[in-house]
Amino acid sequence: MNRRDFLKATGAATLGTGLLITFPITAQEPEKIPSEVPEYPKDFNAYLRIGPDGRVGCFVGKIEMGQGNMTALAMLAAEELDVPLDQVDMLMGDTDLCPWDGGTWGSLSIWQFGPVLRGAAAEAKAVLLELASGKLGLPPDQLQVKAGVVSALHDAAKRVSYGELVQGKPIERHLTRVKVKPVSGFTLVGKDVPRKDARLKVTGAAQYTADIAPAGLMHACILRPPAHGAKLITADASAAEKLPGVKVIQIGELVATLHARSDQAREALGQIKAKFSPSPSTLDDQTIHQHLLKAAPPAKELAAKGSLAAGEAQSVHRLEATYRDGYVAHAPMEPHTALAQWERGKLTVWASTQAPFLLRSQLAKAQGLTARNVRVITPFLGGGFGGKGSCPQALEAARLAKIAGCPVQVAWSRQEEFFLDSFRPAGIVKIRSGLDKNGRITFWEHQVTSAGESEAETMYDIPHQRITSAGTWMGGGPAGYHPFAIGAWRAPAANTNVFAKESHMDSLAAKAGVDPVEFRLRHLKDPRVVAALKAAGKAFGWIPHAKPSGRGFGVACANHRDTVVAAMAEVAVDKTTGAVKVKRVVMAQDMGVVVNPDGARQQVEGCVVMGLGYGLMEEVKFRNGQILDENFDTYRLPRFSDMPAIETILIPNPDLAAQGGGEPAIVVMGALLANAIHDAIGVRLLQMPMTPERVKAALKA
Repeated sequence: MNRRDFLKATGAATLGTGLLITFPITAQEPEKIPSEVPEYPKDFNAYLRIGPDGRVGCFVGKIEMGQGNMTALAMLAAEELDVPLDQVDMLMGDTDLCPWDGGTWGSLSIWQFGPVLRGAAAEAKAVLLELASGKLGLPPDQLQVKAGVVSALHDAAKRVSYGELVQGKPIERHLTRVKVKPVSGFTLVGKDVPRKDARLKVTGAAQYTADIAPAGLMHACILRPPAHGAKLITADASAAEKLPGVKVIQIGELVATLHARSDQAREALGQIKAKFSPSPSTLDDQTIHQHLLKAAPPAKELAAKGSLAAGEAQSVHRLEATYRDGYVAHAPMEPHTALAQWERGKLTVWASTQAPFLLRSQLAKAQGLTARNVRVITPFLGGGFGGKGSCPQALEAARLAKIAGCPVQVAWSRQEEFFLDSFRPAGIVKIRSGLDKNGRITFWEHQVTSAGESEAETMYDIPHQRITSAGTWMGGGPAGYHPFAIGAWRAPAANTNVFAKESHMDSLAAKAGVDPVEFRLRHLKDPRVVAALKAAGKAFGWIPHAKPSGRGFGVACANHRDTVVAAMAEVAVDKTTGAVKVKRVVMAQDMGVVVNPDGARQQVEGCVVMGLGYGLMEEVKFRNGQILDENFDTYRLPRFSDMPAIETILIPNPDLAAQGGGEPAIVVMGALLANAIHDAIGVRLLQMPMTPERVKAALKA
């Protein structure tokens, strides 16, 4: 079946995934997939189809946003089925064709969904072997599989392919308690392979939501308030309505201009004369931390051990510090975009979302439909980082398309992307601790406000400790204590908490007069973290020295969701300008079984780049509900000239199942940079981002 026939058969003429699926699917087959099931289906046919030509179609509810899911998941399926990787075609994020999935975030794709897909593929292979046994007249233990062909162990002429066995139909036979391959049996997993989406993306053939344009499409631009909390009073759209080809929709506070060309829709929006009430917010980026400390809900205890009073009594040196973090934008290269189309009472939405099934439920509720009458298709995403978990532009597009009677696309401008973002929350962490006469930590109290609780607990061996958290990274806006929406941002809360914890560990090491690596090793019992620290030190060429040494060397480590990272960096600081230049970063990571080492290294490098951003330059400026950053001219992201040399060490650990790799390496970056800056110039920066202005202020202080 060619691509056009496949797309017609599935009703997905503008899927926009840029993928070739060559096995037949009838229009009725998607209905076999439950429309609203909050768990993964047990039937392997939901995930896998084999065409007459032996090609394997792999259906997953996860999406591809640059992190390499498309390749890594295909590798897992190919490994268990014993087929070549280029024989596996991926179809992702289509709620009519793919099995339910909770969303693509939190590094869940490999360590949570990976075992589900492996189990489905392993069962499918076992069933195929039974079918081949009947076809060839040999018991399964006398058969082997190579490249999707089953043959007799001692007679290669006796053979039958997967395609011949299945003939493009679902497999009705099932087995229970089928074991997946042991690590020792892997032939594909663990090898570097090219990404399946690489050619599409480097040639420009990959389609994103904004690239999809059905006949009759109109682009919509929506009137936004000038500040969070401001309310629309009046809107005069008479001038916009006179423009040729423009359609104005105005229902309550929803005011939109539509045109067949996006620039004309945007121009028409500029003709609307609107009046808004002022925002009730009086906060800005200078006063926010005092506000959060007052407004956050009471703290809850996350962990406790021993007695803080006893630990304080044993200490001869005490250290207390407060660490602060500002709001950070997601700033994806692809803004939030959605296209909605109504046909015969069914709504189809193409959306840049990390959670197509969640969006389907939201659309169904908003439009009064059953889930079966809503289809969400997610093409490639141009970055998400947690910011595309919610998809308000899709709800807007669906509403406008229904009123306009034609397909409608809503694509946020860069200004809207900053204004409507759910920022990583500002936060405050207070840590109290003490050392005994031998330089060991006697007590540790960690109090985090607003940022959230992930990684608030310490991994170090400390006899007396208490960890508390007030507030969370979810919520915000008028109903919360943040002045605008906040949400998940690549490893929610962990970046702020690890910044505080690992900065504080360095300060304690300096107070004890001990090398910071040696100080950590004295307080570690986890052999994986110890091994990662030693591996990073060897690759970096770390020479023990009490800090600050003037070398500009920093170290930080963490165990984030059972992936261990240990990082070292070298920086140079210009004391006159306050500018920080990161020269090199070494990152050692133990993530269990590594599916695609090349993909894992790419993820680590991406974490380092984003970590440079939140650590050194990214901070949302705002005042009285107004977001002052509207584009990249004021909101600075890392550039090519900022890039250090990056070395990634993937520590072999075949005894641990594959863990997530999309977030762990980013959580250490803030502390890593702070510790390196302290080593270079002898001052401790307690607030991120560590901008040149803050570096100069710290030196002056």
